[in-house]
Amino acid sequence: MQTYVALLYSIVLGEGRRVVMADLKAMAEKLGLKNVRTLVATGNLVFEARAGDISKLEQRLEKAFEQTFGRHVDIIVRGAEDWLKLAAANPFPGESAASADQVAVRVMREPVSADAVEALQAHAADDERVLWVDGDIWLVFSRERPSSRLLAAANHKRFGVGTSRNWNTVRRLAEMVGSRQ
Repeated sequence: MQTYVALLYSIVLGEGRRVVMADLKAMAEKLGLKNVRTLVATGNLVFEARAGDISKLEQRLEKAFEQTFGRHVDIIVRGAEDWLKLAAANPFPGESAASADQVAVRVMREPVSADAVEALQAHAADDERVLWVDGDIWLVFSRERPSSRLLAAANHKRFGVGTSRNWNTVRRLAEMVGSRQ
């Protein structure tokens, strides 16, 4: 058995309806996934399954989600080792220690090129930063503005399927999978 992290792109089902984490956990257990745990109410799963093709696991989870909740949601899956590598590669340790909720990583289904990520810098305010690490996009965004242009620019249309998590969530998921290694 291998430990995995699954990140849902959205848990909003429409008109104020959100996925309840207990229901998400039950859905994963019906798929035969073991030791299923959730982290905060934003669509983060940690579970164990037979080692295999991650894209097939993503497809199984997405199909089950649509059947269970009536809506398609992109789900990104990473193995525990890859998740720990992602967390260890945080290029903004100082900013993460000072303001963990202002540091985020856009975890990509397919790696994006460093060149594509460089174009994001045009959307960054003076106190914001963006870096490419192993195909994922790391961001430090500003609390000074109600909505960051940088966060809005790092989207599906520009980069493909991915979802963002702040440093608090990345770190806590790493702790969850690290304890299972």
